[in-house]
Amino acid sequence: MSEHIGYIRVSSEGQNIARQLDGVQLDRRYIDKLSGATRARPQLDECLAYIRKGDTLHVHAMDRLARSLRDLIEIIETTLAKGVNVHIHTENLLFTPDNTNPHTTMMMQLLGAFAQYERSISKSRQHEGIAKAKESNKHMGRPTIDYSLHDVVKTMKAEGMSVRGIAKDLNLSAPSIYKLLRYNQ
Repeated sequence: MSEHIGYIRVSSEGQNIARQLDGVQLDRRYIDKLSGATRARPQLDECLAYIRKGDTLHVHAMDRLARSLRDLIEIIETTLAKGVNVHIHTENLLFTPDNTNPHTTMMMQLLGAFAQYERSISKSRQHEGIAKAKESNKHMGRPTIDYSLHDVVKTMKAEGMSVRGIAKDLNLSAPSIYKLLRYNQ
């Protein structure tokens, strides 16, 4: 019996998966919460290992499946070789093992190339921004915590001050205060 399998990918834990494949009747869903730039995606690998001849793999959009044209083509060709249909909803593309539609293949290659191009441009801009920030001597990454404040924070808390009050007085964030309270010299 053939199944409808959904593959969903979001880039981070905080992103909403609900809008992807909303309204599509699925027998199974595989969800990765990590960057599409990496090919090492456990749920995608599990999904590709599970699918069987006659199944249909549903993906919200092409960039959810792969960010490089090479990966996209490899994933789709591997899936088709197993006798599985691939339906990419946003681009309205349907790939079937028994019908290689030249128009669909061309659209996949064009859209895959654009997704890869978009990823390259984004990475390039990110590197430019980091370089400019370093030139301006701006701090990169998370703010550093001055652990010498541990005793002060501990004393303020022991005197009954709230974490928010301590954070406000010391011009720090509440999470920084909690880290200072947990700090063991």
